[in-house]
Amino acid sequence: MEAVLSHVEYKLLVEKAPIMIWRSNLTMECDYFNSIWLAFTGRTMEQEIGNGWAEGVHPNDFDRCLKIYIEHFAKRETFEMEYRLRRFDDVYRWIFDRGVPYSDSDGHFKGYIGSCIDITERINAQETLKKAHEAEIRRLHGILPICSVCKKIRDDAGSWSQLEAYISDHSDAEFSHGYCPECAQKATDEYKQLNTRNSSTQ
Repeated sequence: MEAVLSHVEYKLLVEKAPIMIWRSNLTMECDYFNSIWLAFTGRTMEQEIGNGWAEGVHPNDFDRCLKIYIEHFAKRETFEMEYRLRRFDDVYRWIFDRGVPYSDSDGHFKGYIGSCIDITERINAQETLKKAHEAEIRRLHGILPICSVCKKIRDDAGSWSQLEAYISDHSDAEFSHGYCPECAQKATDEYKQLNTRNSSTQ
């Protein structure tokens, strides 16, 4: 049996849900924000409604977000976007915002309902991983001085080391040794020549 929620219960669910919730009307302006949103921004409902909420969006993200919102509103399609929103302490936090169109009981389009979560930790972790990856690439990028005889590599300090040792120190690569076809054939020929010489001396 399905549980039927009263209007008060629905309102409590929306207000206390652990996510930020907003709603926009047919004019594309926002006419509602739940208490979690207001607590995050530290602003009042009066300050946020209409286009007031946009004052908290990072200037570098605003035009991109507005473009996504307008394009999807015109098509009445669900959208997702990430942007920085100013928190109550004036610190910008990365937000994942998902907006979906909604209709009244008669099926008439009424606007959008959106939900937002703070994804700053995830973004920071991705950025840290990206920087570490770029640093690894830079370590093996450029011209490497290699001895034309013994194939040792000279590092930045001027020391010479074996190829395997250098790459092991500058990457996560591991080595498994074997013969390439040319070296395998050369080793086979040398072995045959050695056997031939040994046979002739007996």
